[in-house]
Amino acid sequence: MNDKIKNIFKKEHDPLSSEEKLQLIEKSSKLVGPGVFYSTLIVIASFLPVFLLTGMEGKLFSPLAWTKSFILIVDAFLAITLTPVLISLLLKGKLRPENKNPINKKLESIYTPILIFCLKWRKTVLGINIIALLIGVLMFTRLGTEFMPPLDEGSVLFMPVTLPDVSNSEVKRILQVQDKLIKSIPEVAHVLGKAGRANTATDNSPISMIETIVLLKPQHEWREDKTKADIINEINNKLQIPGVTNGFTQPIINRINMLATGIRTDVGIKIYGASLDTINVLSQKIKKALEGTSGVKDLYAEPITGGKYIDIEAKREAIGRYGLTIDDINNVVEASIGGMKLTTTIEGRQRFSVNARYAQEYRNSIEALKKLQVQTMEFGPIPLEAVADVKISDGPPMINSENAMLRGSVLFNVRERDLGSTVKEAQKKLNAMITKMPKGYYVEWSGQWENQIRANKTLSMILPIVVIIIFLILYFTYHSMKEALITMITVPFALIGGIFMVYFYGINLSVAVAVGFIALFGMAIETAMLMTIYLNEAMNKMVEKHGNSAATITEAILKQYIIDGSAKRLRPKLMTVSVSLFGLIPILWATGTGADVMLPITVPLIGGTITSTIYVLLVTPIVFEMVKLRELKTKGKIELIDVKE
Repeated sequence: MNDKIKNIFKKEHDPLSSEEKLQLIEKSSKLVGPGVFYSTLIVIASFLPVFLLTGMEGKLFSPLAWTKSFILIVDAFLAITLTPVLISLLLKGKLRPENKNPINKKLESIYTPILIFCLKWRKTVLGINIIALLIGVLMFTRLGTEFMPPLDEGSVLFMPVTLPDVSNSEVKRILQVQDKLIKSIPEVAHVLGKAGRANTATDNSPISMIETIVLLKPQHEWREDKTKADIINEINNKLQIPGVTNGFTQPIINRINMLATGIRTDVGIKIYGASLDTINVLSQKIKKALEGTSGVKDLYAEPITGGKYIDIEAKREAIGRYGLTIDDINNVVEASIGGMKLTTTIEGRQRFSVNARYAQEYRNSIEALKKLQVQTMEFGPIPLEAVADVKISDGPPMINSENAMLRGSVLFNVRERDLGSTVKEAQKKLNAMITKMPKGYYVEWSGQWENQIRANKTLSMILPIVVIIIFLILYFTYHSMKEALITMITVPFALIGGIFMVYFYGINLSVAVAVGFIALFGMAIETAMLMTIYLNEAMNKMVEKHGNSAATITEAILKQYIIDGSAKRLRPKLMTVSVSLFGLIPILWATGTGADVMLPITVPLIGGTITSTIYVLLVTPIVFEMVKLRELKTKGKIELIDVKE
């Protein structure tokens, strides 16, 4: 077959006959097939960590991995089935050599001198790359961490809390004052506040909790240089009301956090134990320890005590003297304060209970309750205080339990700092105290931090397995451990650009950034593998012409064939990079809802694509040449890898 192909290109007449054209297409397809198959395997294997993510991050990013994997599978299938057929139908006229393409010719004229220079000063070039890698590692350690990049929903959920014994009238007044002050900010379009719970079993908010949805005007109507963070700070500064602790979040993420972790803020410290009083003491200590921590905002310990209850306790000796029973006292209390159900009316499909209860003026104070009349058989009506103690006592406003244990919590949001370093500093402050907690009491970090730990654990477990799988794919491609290692060396250097761009864009490490690096990982391996295949193909041509011996192969000959093999890879590599960059770069200028989640995925991909291109085109040939020169020096010949693209 090889002889036939060579004869085709040596023929004087052109265009080719139909038979010769089909032979050429068949040969080219067989060359491309294995490379397409193995590169598809590598990219799909690199997405394995994304497939295995669970929870919120799995739901968000697994569609991306599935979509890309299915596209690659269909793409590979079409490349080896439909593409050859289309080429046979559309390839007409004379064949043009590579050097006749003006763009390719110009690119090669630029690339070849640079590659010759790099091969001449190979140790210097490698040194520069290693220094860049070390700087990248240093930058990586300085990056902040968070679970997910904050999605700007466009509106603000203001969630202040006040004292648990607040009255209905007072919380109504606070709500009206807050809404009026918020509406006075020019960027605010609408304000809607709610105190307490809605008429639903799923919303267990106490009356002391206020939820205010703040809808903002379109951004072009805002004051100049105003950001959403500035507006939140302005709201916070205006609403410094005594006894009220402010809190800010967003409507959608608040519901997700509440459903997933039971914590309505970014981070929560859950304190578990058997006694509410002890949990309350520990909560206050933790809150005091966290005060002043950089990045900690809206710090609040959920009140476990402070609720006010009216206790009416019968005096057993007194009711005996008056000929009453405890049930008699309870009936009076029920009818006067709670209301007694008398009957039910039915109107069509609707049912209404009819209750009897004393008028407001008979039950609006402790003194009024003490004077409630209790009817006796012998002594007539007597005041309630004669047969019962009526007093106000403290108690829990709401009892939270989790995992069959009582639970308190200290809540805070993180602003103006990354989540990871804020929580680590907070943990450092609390470590000494947590080790001295009473027996049977313990704390648990929750909220976004809980999600971040879960995602990091999944990624750290799966990534080493993925690296081993990709290494095995490379080994079965080359049938050489050495060549597989040369290709794997590409990955750290390819990631340099991604780390540099993430650092200078001020983006924190998150699951989204990890997904971007995972996609870059597969692409870098794929391109390095194809470059290595071309270089090995050049080595086969060199041995065919000069033999495989240190006596016949000089460094100049080896260098020339490496340059030829690298230049042959230039056009497809640059085409791949151009397609990737043209597709990704517009995201850097994207605005609107969702853009802030796409940016952390895109930035490492763009930076890594640029540095992996430089590395594969300039450094991979250097490493390849050094390995082959060492083989000539130690073994007297070079190892040939018979692998096809």
